[in-house]
Amino acid sequence: MNFYLQYINEINLLILTILSIYEYFRIYVKRSKDSEVQYKSNNQRPSKTKKQELQLFIILTSLFIAALITCNLIANKFVSIDLGFKTFIVSAGILPYPITFLITDILSEIYGRKMTNKVVISGFFASIMVLFFLWLGGKGNAIPSSPIDNSTYDIVFQNAWRVIAASMIAYISAQFLDVKLFHFWKNLTKGKHLWLRNNASTIGSQLVDTTLVVCVLFVGVWEPGAIVQAIIDGWIFKMLCALIDTPIFYICTYYFKNKFELKIDQEVAL
Repeated sequence: MNFYLQYINEINLLILTILSIYEYFRIYVKRSKDSEVQYKSNNQRPSKTKKQELQLFIILTSLFIAALITCNLIANKFVSIDLGFKTFIVSAGILPYPITFLITDILSEIYGRKMTNKVVISGFFASIMVLFFLWLGGKGNAIPSSPIDNSTYDIVFQNAWRVIAASMIAYISAQFLDVKLFHFWKNLTKGKHLWLRNNASTIGSQLVDTTLVVCVLFVGVWEPGAIVQAIIDGWIFKMLCALIDTPIFYICTYYFKNKFELKIDQEVAL
């Protein structure tokens, strides 16, 4: 009987040992998987991948600021654009401006709200610097052999301060609104329906942008009817541009998410 009980105890001990070893390896494997997920979520990625992520961020930021500055410099000229069903009378500055919203949407999707807001702030300070140097350039008198004399410089840039001031007021409001709305729709749809957040965020932000720019520039200069028409034309034209750039947004987002091996709701952390 004692031998039998001892035999049973040894079997129980063996079973407990096996179960303990199994539990140890189960916890080890689970922790390894959790560490791998944490590794990716913290963006502890291969150095080559991180370098590519940083390079893309720098390129997109550079294009964003270049498009923004170009908007400010050519905004004084108004052009007519005939699309067949309607002729739009818009500032030439509207032509590159939709690019800035496309880029902020791509940045928001790949790099997140925090990094995109930093790019928006960078563009704001870049505009201030341009405004300062345009003012400084007008303070000195042109020499007789200068290709551009004082009057020509003033004609081109004398209204630039007002254009850039209006642009900065509208820009800082509209871009932050665009980023906020983009992430609102992204969270609501759990990372799905790219077309919805791309266009829904742009509709509201572009209306704010167009209204602020036109009002700051032309209240007291144009008749109210002309101001309202300018707002409608500018906003509709920007909406058409937003619809056109939706396939570009899809292609860029799909390509970069696959390139950086990001999940549908995952973002790069620089």
